[in-house]
Amino acid sequence: MKSGPDSILSVVHETAKGLHDARIMNDITMREFDALCLSPVKTYHPNEIKEIRLRYCVSQAVFAAYLNVSKTSVASWESGGKRPGPAAAKLLNLVDRKGIQAVA
Repeated sequence: MKSGPDSILSVVHETAKGLHDARIMNDITMREFDALCLSPVKTYHPNEIKEIRLRYCVSQAVFAAYLNVSKTSVASWESGGKRPGPAAAKLLNLVDRKGIQAVA
């Protein structure tokens, strides 16, 4: 059995879901539990961002279009000049986990 914060959150979330399904917990409280149990967004290093882009065989310009950012932003992330903001980091995480089609 797994231990640690991830498994504890999972158990708490499943318990909350059961309470919600039994109509003991209301929708608003359940949404609050859902938000609390979100996984933290990974911080990507420049080489990891480039690896994600190359995994899908797209140019910086095409990758930027998928993420709805400028080509300059993607180039800056890959060179280490800038870091993706919170929304872009969430999209990178989504592409990394689910594939580029997840943001198409």
